[in-house]
Amino acid sequence: MSRIVLNVDLSKADLRIDKYLSEESPKLSRSYIQKIITNGGVTVNEKPVKASYRVNEDDTVTVDVPETILPEILPENIPLDIIYEDSDLIVVNKPKDMVVHPAPGHYSGTLVNALMYHCKDLSGINGVLRPGIVHRIDKDTSGLLVCAKNDFAHSCLAEQFKDHSISRSYRAIVLGKFKDNEGTVTGSIGRRTNDRKLMCVNEKNGRYAVTHYSVITSFEKYSYIQCRLETGRTHQIRVHMSHIGHPVLGDVTYGGKRCEFKLDGEFLKGQTLHAKTLGFIHPRSNEYMEFDSELPEYFLRLLEIL
Repeated sequence: MSRIVLNVDLSKADLRIDKYLSEESPKLSRSYIQKIITNGGVTVNEKPVKASYRVNEDDTVTVDVPETILPEILPENIPLDIIYEDSDLIVVNKPKDMVVHPAPGHYSGTLVNALMYHCKDLSGINGVLRPGIVHRIDKDTSGLLVCAKNDFAHSCLAEQFKDHSISRSYRAIVLGKFKDNEGTVTGSIGRRTNDRKLMCVNEKNGRYAVTHYSVITSFEKYSYIQCRLETGRTHQIRVHMSHIGHPVLGDVTYGGKRCEFKLDGEFLKGQTLHAKTLGFIHPRSNEYMEFDSELPEYFLRLLEIL
């Protein structure tokens, strides 16, 4: 069990304690905090409280977080679309509907499970749940990912992501037509105050983010675009496109509508977004490498329909 001790300042006074703790400890979801409160794991000034308690200035809040027992993550013989591989790294083309690494509700069938079966070694910097994972894309986003086979490669690649020297371009189908064929969206991205699982343009508490876009084809009600990331924030393209009034097709989380076209008798689930190009300096050779992937079949069929 780990313990968190917080002292409430004036700016947070009168917040419900579950909301206060979710803002102060973003790694803990509000629902999980409520469970801890119900089990008596949260005290204020050494007295247990209910989730409805409103904090006061100078309250001392103590949270006893139960120890997390990690499930065993097992290798699984899941086919991988390997674009490139050597002794330091592997570049894969992740399909739509595959989770990158194990998390609650997804402890099997992930990219990590597949990598563990295929590779003898993976970097351990991100722990047992994310071996080899340097960066991520969403479950319903398809496309290129580079994964590290050792800590040396992982550290070098992570540094490139940190200083934004990685080259990444995506393809997306978004709602509406653009007035200009290209543009740049600049808007810091942070968590929503009313739902910590979702992101938004948040200039006060967000992190600097820039997305460059260009229109490839305009349709009657949609646009097929390329997006180049200058930064790499969580849900960046989805949030930025929604922010300027062109949410990604299928992205109901950020204001997009469900795809109106059926493929094989079913409506498409999730956003129409593909990580097409990925470029970086190889950790060992110091040579620039760039990889490209084909658009997935569902994406091509949607473009044909449009």
